[in-house]
Amino acid sequence: MKKLIMSLVAMLLGISTYGQYISKEKVVEQEQLIFPLKENHVHGSSIVALPNGDLLAAWFEGSGERTADDVRIMGARLRKRDSEWGAPFLMADTPGLPDCNPVLFLNQEGKLFLVWIAVQANRWEQSILRLRTSTAFDNVGAPMWDWQDNILLKPGEEFHQEVVRKFKELPPNTSGWSEYAPLYDEMIIEASKDSKKTSIGWMTRIKPLILQSGRMLLPLYSDGFNFSLVAISDDDGKTWAASNPIVGRGPIQPALAQRENGEIMAIMRDSGDAPNRLQRSYSTDEGVTWTASEKSTIPNTASVELLVLDNGSWIFLGNDVDDGRYKLSMYISDDEGRTWRGKMYLEDEKKGYGGFSYPSLIQDTDGMVHVTYSYHLEEGGKSIKYVKINPNNFF
Repeated sequence: MKKLIMSLVAMLLGISTYGQYISKEKVVEQEQLIFPLKENHVHGSSIVALPNGDLLAAWFEGSGERTADDVRIMGARLRKRDSEWGAPFLMADTPGLPDCNPVLFLNQEGKLFLVWIAVQANRWEQSILRLRTSTAFDNVGAPMWDWQDNILLKPGEEFHQEVVRKFKELPPNTSGWSEYAPLYDEMIIEASKDSKKTSIGWMTRIKPLILQSGRMLLPLYSDGFNFSLVAISDDDGKTWAASNPIVGRGPIQPALAQRENGEIMAIMRDSGDAPNRLQRSYSTDEGVTWTASEKSTIPNTASVELLVLDNGSWIFLGNDVDDGRYKLSMYISDDEGRTWRGKMYLEDEKKGYGGFSYPSLIQDTDGMVHVTYSYHLEEGGKSIKYVKINPNNFF
């Protein structure tokens, strides 16, 4: 009776809860490393299901991250008829700059997009958004790219005004450093006046949400502002404009999903003040404006992903610990992310064993769910892991 009352209270308050644990063996049909473990740094993968049944994955690879100029975007392909991923190939390389955080997706016309960042001056805050598209991607290796450009955003004067408004809605700030140092909020508000800072440094991480109206919402975040926004396209990715910012203390790398009533939910990695918890924000105008972010009850410090299944259920995938990346967990919701009824570990290790993070999550036309994520061992090397899941076995 007590458990039932607690569950009802949690639902009324909108608190994320989860019930039973789901056996990994029950739902996972295939798992493998896309390539053997290597010493090079490999991270930040994305996966897309192509119309011919192939899977295409991308990640960044090199001797480091933003400070290593040899970092480039690599890819691999799992042919529909094959059980093993093919040899990796080059997807993009900006000469002299690190290339990071690739995102793969198809627009409504079936055109393949690769969006990523090139890191100028070896600083995340100076990153520029890059874009490639292809209509010829059924070959064995890399797609044949037929267009390349940069995505340039100009958030405008409303950006600063929105930052001021939303910080007033947040809980009191306790992150001041000393009597003579300014508070965190004041520094961010001051930076939001600078059009040079608001126009650059927005970074990719997670696939876009395509609405029924055709609007495309590409999630972005800034390490400079330590919060997020979305790039909006109403012409299938030809042009992009910035939404209002998703303001909070550390809500970054948003994953988006839309409820039946039209409300869009963003869940975000917590890069802010303690306690580190999954952060949330909502939009009721197709991604233009967002509520001030709020913390949920789910621990988080490293990464998030979100997917709405064909049957209406939601899947959240991320690091639900507040001190590392040694667990990667999948949650199931039957009420559009208001509560979570089940949980499954894709990775469940002890702290210090390794890091498993930055997942990418899609569902193909056959209903299968496909996942890629960074697979890093403390001793042994790094790779990108692929997992195929049958979601019918969740129910």
